[in-house]
Amino acid sequence: MAARPPRTPPEVRRKRHDPDWEPSIPGKRRVLKTWDEYMSMAKRIIERFDHQFDLRHFDYHHPVRLQKCLPRFRKPYPVKVAYTDWGDPANPIVVCVGGVANTAMRFNYLASDLESHFRVVCMDWVGRGRSGWMADERDYSLATYTEQLRQLIDHLGGGPVIVLGSSMGGSAAIDLVAHHPSLVSRLILNDIGPFIPKARRKRRSATLARHYVFRDPGDLLRKIGASQKNDGPVSDDVRFNVTFHQTRWSDEEGGRVYRHDVRALQAFRADAQESLDQWRQWKKIHCPVLLIHGMMSDALLPPTIKRMKAKHDVAVMHVPNTGHTPVLSDRNQNWFIHEWLMGHTASREWTVLHAKTRAEPAAKAKSPVRLVASRGA
Repeated sequence: MAARPPRTPPEVRRKRHDPDWEPSIPGKRRVLKTWDEYMSMAKRIIERFDHQFDLRHFDYHHPVRLQKCLPRFRKPYPVKVAYTDWGDPANPIVVCVGGVANTAMRFNYLASDLESHFRVVCMDWVGRGRSGWMADERDYSLATYTEQLRQLIDHLGGGPVIVLGSSMGGSAAIDLVAHHPSLVSRLILNDIGPFIPKARRKRRSATLARHYVFRDPGDLLRKIGASQKNDGPVSDDVRFNVTFHQTRWSDEEGGRVYRHDVRALQAFRADAQESLDQWRQWKKIHCPVLLIHGMMSDALLPPTIKRMKAKHDVAVMHVPNTGHTPVLSDRNQNWFIHEWLMGHTASREWTVLHAKTRAEPAAKAKSPVRLVASRGA
């Protein structure tokens, strides 16, 4: 009698997204022991962008319809909003808006790569970066960010403009285009779609909605490095650019703190207890869309991409070894964004390989074309 073959143990289903995953960081890792060393390094890195842009402001007027305070306290009030302005004012405008804890300076590398053919405007959300703060925590909402984006476009002279939104900025952009389609000619969504699962939103919001004080550079770089692990395999120089502008020195705290209103992050935590569903708005979008997908993202999932493409003619750029969201400092990624904006690519879906790091001289970098594996036609 033949022996029975041994039973195969049931396959253990692996999680697609590991919260503890972190890509390797190319280049030499720097160890800084004092704030003087940190400032010296940061100064060298941020000087790269000196004289390339202007820092400007406009007044965002918060309307009564978006206020949640008692009726007797409701009246329109202004909030000073900061934005960086790159390139020739006569060129087509690209408006860049970031995620829930981002600042406008996160887009420095992208803006520097696009300014030859575009005027690039990167905005700080209210309660972040160099923008002012809202009067009430409940005034921080997706509807507020949509209205702020609309008022910025009006301030720039009206549409149509190109909008690039990362994470929460993409959610606000989807809402804006659905309600004001004439304001936007093209839309770039950086690792964001019309649906974000509740589990991802809750996990991220719980991390953000706290007040952090960094007493020494090592503490800062460890925390920021952990929060940026999904940005892709970026160099220390890129991380320095982001961390320097995302934080500021506080004499009261005796260390560096985040450059944002913690109430804005707490408002996000309250809203993040449920999934974000914008499929109804997505049906109203008819302009060309470029979707940037971090291939290890837990915010933009394959079923969401499939549904987006079923309804709309969407071009998709996949970025390997990257989660939510690509920092857009990579020369290859930015080259493809530039080519899509110029109408020079007919491909509808492709995967882009990582270029040499920004820490190396630009002259040594190879052509982006040779480093890219194209997929689709």
